[in-house]
Amino acid sequence: MRATRKTKPVKGVVSCSNAQPSSAEEPHGIGIVEFFRGTKLLITGATGFLAKVLVEKILRTMPDVDKIFVLIRAKNEAAAMERLQHEIIDAEVFRCLQQKHGKSYQTFMLTKLVPVVGNLCESNLGMDADLVDVIANQVDVIVHSAANTTFDERYDVALNINTRGPCQMMSFARKCKKLKLFLHFSTAYVNGERQGQVMEMPFRMGDCIARERLNTSGTPQRSIPVLDVEGEMKWALDLEETSQDNEVGQKFRKLGMKRAKMYGWQDTYAFTKAMGEMVVDNERGQVPVVIIRPGIVESSYREPFAGWMEGNRLMDPLITLYAKGHISGFLMNPNVVLDVVPVDMVVNATLAAIAKHGAVENPELNVYQIVSSIVNPLVIKDLCQMCYEHFSSSPWSDSNGRQISVSKFRHFTSMEEFSSHLREMAIRRTRPMPMANSSRITPQRMESVYRKSVELGVHLANIYKGYTFYAGRFDCSNVQRLMDCMSGEEKKEFGFDVRSISWKDYIKDIHIPGLRRNVMKDRAAK
Repeated sequence: MRATRKTKPVKGVVSCSNAQPSSAEEPHGIGIVEFFRGTKLLITGATGFLAKVLVEKILRTMPDVDKIFVLIRAKNEAAAMERLQHEIIDAEVFRCLQQKHGKSYQTFMLTKLVPVVGNLCESNLGMDADLVDVIANQVDVIVHSAANTTFDERYDVALNINTRGPCQMMSFARKCKKLKLFLHFSTAYVNGERQGQVMEMPFRMGDCIARERLNTSGTPQRSIPVLDVEGEMKWALDLEETSQDNEVGQKFRKLGMKRAKMYGWQDTYAFTKAMGEMVVDNERGQVPVVIIRPGIVESSYREPFAGWMEGNRLMDPLITLYAKGHISGFLMNPNVVLDVVPVDMVVNATLAAIAKHGAVENPELNVYQIVSSIVNPLVIKDLCQMCYEHFSSSPWSDSNGRQISVSKFRHFTSMEEFSSHLREMAIRRTRPMPMANSSRITPQRMESVYRKSVELGVHLANIYKGYTFYAGRFDCSNVQRLMDCMSGEEKKEFGFDVRSISWKDYIKDIHIPGLRRNVMKDRAAK
């Protein structure tokens, strides 16, 4: 790793007056469509939820983009092409594009998307040497979206992908001769246990939130070691060489959570993503960088159609458990704000940021927090009420067609109270069935179901309490300034004003139906 650069502080504020006039003065705004015309991009993580929506939006609204190189982890080119076809081209999120192009859809997609066999954790991203030169000589924009989002992932695995991965990406970015911008997807929750209003400020190598908090309280910092990011990554390499059995894996999971909390982050995911930001800043040299920090990215608000999602996001496992009658409450502070933002708004803000900063030769690092907690807060107790109202009027039906009745969502503020609740729910769910079926369930089986149900609930509570008791609110002043740079037409096509969201309409009529349809596989969901 290169030595830490000694430079003056990087500006964290975007000024429209420096590069682009405001939309009131310039009808063309940022020039998003013009910027992407003829542009070549390299995107990692394109088979994932967020980047897939990004690719769809680019191809649907800016078909004049030249090519999108898609880095895919696969054993060979044929396997990469198979993943591209199955996980991207055939995905439901591209339904509008399929309808638009009809029989020529497949041809269109294959002229724009180029699968590239690679591994972001390896030198030159694991690409063939000849392909490295081709892409390095052509690519205009790199979008790094690949990440491991498991909150309590093995420490070595999370470090490898979320911290060493960005290091390898920046190393490759510095070789790209035409590169206009490197965009790195992070998360607003990299701010860890910071409290109050959290600004859009970049991380510097070795920043430590636990030491920040001690410093503000006037307590000596000697009890907390200095965060050595390079040392943490080296340690991860040593961990990888040890046994891969399940027992060791569990120890490494606990290790990641322990290290995260020691330095002031709520979990392994947020901690390793924060170190990934530090590495990006330290390694970028003269490469212009934009870091996008979204809140909790959930289903689409409008585009390409309302309610599309793929896989469980942060709040969705709890909604699912509640709908199926497995829980009727959770460990949380009911007055805490969950910072939720629809995926299409994250994508639109990303495209605006790329066009704005990619059009100006300036090796700055700019941070955008695409968030809602200050400008349009979603309070947990309100979310719970919305879930109750939805599933009261449209209850979930089990495999036997029996409708599940839900009660008002309860809030538990201690693990003891919540554990008692879990035991009560487990006993209720494992009561002997009617006489005709009672012989099918043995007492041992009932005990196993009971135990696993409680264990799952306790596990989720331990993982999620860093969010359901979170005391920070994320500032988004840079995002507001970015919107001010856009023309009226751009705001219609690429809008991302989270203030416009009615949470009641979004949660009850868009998100939960989308969750039921796409994740819970409810065939009756509209």
